[in-house]
Amino acid sequence: MSLLLRRRFGPIVLAALAGAAALALADDTPPAATPDQGPGAAKQVPAPATPDVAAGGNTPLYRVVDGNQVDHNTMNGWRTWRAMACERCHGANQEGLVGPSLVDDMKTMSKEEFTKCVLDGRIDKGMPNFGGVKSVTDNIDNLYAFLKGRSDGAIATGHLKEIQ
Repeated sequence: MSLLLRRRFGPIVLAALAGAAALALADDTPPAATPDQGPGAAKQVPAPATPDVAAGGNTPLYRVVDGNQVDHNTMNGWRTWRAMACERCHGANQEGLVGPSLVDDMKTMSKEEFTKCVLDGRIDKGMPNFGGVKSVTDNIDNLYAFLKGRSDGAIATGHLKEIQ
């Protein structure tokens, strides 16, 4: 593979491989309790005052219990985030690294703007396009829901579990 192709696609291929491994080893370990909580205590995160709703209805965009338990679709959004290794640029807590803070940006970014950015990329700013990655295109709404929940403060940082 040429150097140019390795530079352009190498990180994406590595992220996809790492993501496949992450999905296979889905970590169900609960987040560690903070010093002011007892062992195994769930971190309480306030729910947003006005949760977003999915397009065309009254269905909430995401559902969260105790800050770290989410509905099936939002869980798939988190898995997609992990599979694509988005934390390399946006930070493990989505608060920015070399890429912008999504916790901040998702407060003002529309779903259409988000979808365009992820699928088409912003090559001039270092954001690759993921429009050709099936797991991303299949889960774009779920990824949006996960990041919106983080931005709203409803989803805590750390590992998530699916609501049973």
